[in-house]
Amino acid sequence: METDKKHLGIRRRTLVFAAGGMGAAAGTQAQLAQLAQGPQGPHVVKIIVGFPAAQATDVVARLLADKLPAVTGGNYIVDNRPGRGGSLAMGALARSPADGSVMMLAHMSAVATNPHMYKSVPYDPLKDFEAVGLLADLPFVLVCHPSMPFNTIEQLVRYAKENPGKLTNASSGNGTVSHLAMEDFKARAGIDILHVPYKGSGPGLADVVAGQVSLALETAAAVQPFIQSGRLKALGTGTTKRLSTMPNVVPIAEQGFEGFSAVTWLMLLYPAGTDKHLVSNTFAAMNKALQTPEVDARMRQIGVIPRFSASTAEAAAFIGSEYAHWGEVVRRSGVRLD
Repeated sequence: METDKKHLGIRRRTLVFAAGGMGAAAGTQAQLAQLAQGPQGPHVVKIIVGFPAAQATDVVARLLADKLPAVTGGNYIVDNRPGRGGSLAMGALARSPADGSVMMLAHMSAVATNPHMYKSVPYDPLKDFEAVGLLADLPFVLVCHPSMPFNTIEQLVRYAKENPGKLTNASSGNGTVSHLAMEDFKARAGIDILHVPYKGSGPGLADVVAGQVSLALETAAAVQPFIQSGRLKALGTGTTKRLSTMPNVVPIAEQGFEGFSAVTWLMLLYPAGTDKHLVSNTFAAMNKALQTPEVDARMRQIGVIPRFSASTAEAAAFIGSEYAHWGEVVRRSGVRLD
């Protein structure tokens, strides 16, 4: 009896979403709104983000926080906790109550690369979280200062081989995707380019724009304004297909580097132990809120590609496969951080 009372209390405090597809009936909508109410009114759910405001992950999180209330009737706020490539935020989520009041829009690096690079992180990515589902991919683009004497990947590789050690590449920090993917590219090409790490994509791109650094492999969302203004030159994308916002930029994989990929993903997570029905209902609500032409257009406009999991089980399996894949990339790179 005591257990039943405790369970009932948790259910009353927990934000519960009713499952609803794109064709949800009016009755289901009413149920969603009702279940999102707590004893004192609508619940406030915190969405943790491991990066500063205005970066791509934050923009997507705020879009999610803006669209979910229409589906669930709840309230959502974004909590930015930058540091160590999202690892500090992941640690905070792992320590959060598993009652639906806290979730995280997690970046791939915090889940799949950081645990392999740092001597220790305050969480186990395979045990400490409940996967809800993917929301988006963040494609990367290799850019350079317009004065650089190359316009294609082939020309870049030839120049780098003829001028070993002359070129430099900025990254948004040691161990980030912009660092690891660039190291992978340099190893494939057999070229020597000096890595220059920064604290975030902004400072690094600023130095590339100023001509102090030669290259940068950064998200399309970050480089797009510079490309459009002519302050940076795009050499290739890290995607398998051309981006709709950059149709004239050829993927690096099509320029002699088949299999090369520089794309990171965003996934919604809960702390481990969160009620399975809540996870499933959140999955349905998230998909309903974001799979609209309006949201699709907005994401693509800022250089983000919408991507959704088929189920929560698929999302969980995806974490395992990505953890293994990026562990091998990190091992090959030799990057280890304190």
